[in-house]
Parts: sequence; C-alpha cells; structure tokens
Amino acid sequence: MDFFELKAFLQLGSTLHFARAAEAVNLSPSALSRLISRLEDEVGATLFERSSREVMLTAEGKKFAAFAQSCLAGQEELLASFARTGDAVTGTLHVYASVTACYTIMPPFIKKLAAKYPGIHLSIETGDPAGAMPAVREGRAELAVAAIPDVPADFFDCIPVRTSPLVFAASSSGPYVEVSGSPQDIVSSVPLILPKAGLARERFDSWVRSRNVTPMVAAETEGNEANMALAALGLGIALVPRIVLENGPYREGFICHSAGNALGGYDIGFIQRTRISGTESVRRLRLAVTDILHNTRWQDSFGSDN
Repeated sequence: MDFFELKAFLQLGSTLHFARAAEAVNLSPSALSRLISRLEDEVGATLFERSSREVMLTAEGKKFAAFAQSCLAGQEELLASFARTGDAVTGTLHVYASVTACYTIMPPFIKKLAAKYPGIHLSIETGDPAGAMPAVREGRAELAVAAIPDVPADFFDCIPVRTSPLVFAASSSGPYVEVSGSPQDIVSSVPLILPKAGLARERFDSWVRSRNVTPMVAAETEGNEANMALAALGLGIALVPRIVLENGPYREGFICHSAGNALGGYDIGFIQRTRISGTESVRRLRLAVTDILHNTRWQDSFGSDN
C-alpha cells in the first residue's frame, strides 16, 4: 500500500459514497473499488460493507482508518520537518466551507494568512454549511466556515466575522415575485425550498411549531447554492442568508422577501477546535491560524447585512 491508497481509503471512509470519493481523488468509481479490494486483500480483512444502497466501515475498517490517519500524519510531519526553515510555519490547513463562504468569508482570511504565514497551504473541502461543524468535530478539517450556533459547544472555538438575516429568495422572472400576508400565511401557501439541516432549518422548524403552522415544502436541499438553483427555476421561494443573495452569481435575477424578525439573523464566521493538539507541526500550524483568527479586526473587512 502507498500514501495515495491510504488517502483514497480515508476519503471513502469519510464520504461513504464511491462516486463522491472517487471524484475527490481523481479516480473512476470502478478504479476506486479495485483499489479498496487490493487493500482488503493486502491486509486480509474486509474494510467496507457494501450494498446497493450504502457503504459502511467494518470494525476492521475503523481500525485501519486509525492506522491510515497515523501514517499520513507522520508523512506530513516528516515533510514539514524537511521543508521547515528556521521558525517558519509550514503545512497544510484543511478547511471546510460552502461555495458561498469561499467567495465571501474566505478571501480576507486567505490574504492575511498568506502574508504572514506563506508556508501554510490550503486544502478546501466544499459542501453544505450544515456539514461544517461535523467536519471539525471528526477531524476532517482544522477550520470551517459556517453559521455559528446560538450556544456553541465548549468543544468549538467560534470567531464571528459577519452577520446576515435570513430571507426568502424568489426568481425575478418566476411566479413568486409578489407574495402577501403574514409570515404564517406565506409559509403555508407559497412553495418553500428549505435546507435539510443546519441552523436556518432549526430556526424555521422551531418557528412553525410555535405558530402551529404547516409549511408548504416544495424541496429540501443540501447547501444554499442548490436552494438558489431551484428558486431560479421558479419552483418556490428559498430560505437563505441574505449574504448569499448579495454576493457572487446571485446578485442578478432574484428578489428578496423578508422572513420577518422571527427567524432573525445569525453570525457567520470561523469554527475550529478549542483544544490544540497533535504533532509539533500541526500545533504550530493551529497556533498560527489562531493568531490570524483572534488578532484580526474582522469588522474592518466585513460589515453587517442587517
């Protein structure tokens, strides 16, 4: 086995989806399947239970995942020691962020990080904002960008940098340019496009329960970009942070309906583990990132969307 095979195994172990894992490591699903079979033959154990509907790590697979992570951490530590010059901080920072976060929140951070710690390189996984905190908790990312919970767990160090209210987005050429009535009337009579999970969905579900309202749900998606794509088709109105509407590709072609004060706004920012641990190079990298996060006046880079 080699390091690439270990990385491919861990990618499949984190996604539990052959097509997505294969794309991430630039293989075809069939090539990834053959790679996993070779690993299983080499170690003499079944690492994944596979069926037509799901992929799951076996008990042996979980043990092998710990071994693979240890090997790759050792490789990174060794290469960092070779590349280290004096007290320079080097290494790869694994970041989880939504597509929206990549063009709204990440640029000032990347600029500051590159200027002060040019030896740190980024590996960015994009996905549904609801997956940000699990990515940090599970160790797949050292840093994530997401909406910060109202009461974060002590496990997380959260650094808010921007606020944004929740709004409903509608296609400016679709059937929902004009909606009227109370918020309760709107959500029970207009098709809604909602996130499957995350802070926005939690607030929405809590609000409709408190009002004894039955919403008209047209679709549930993973990620704001999918919400906006369906809203663009005129399928309904999409619940998103206003920052999504006012940045990137969504500046044109949409109108904004207020979601009212009930759903409110939320802080968006960086999330990392509170505890700094690991190899020396990992600790140095984490301390460097923490330096940037906590010693930057983010209000000079970001305003409020309120």
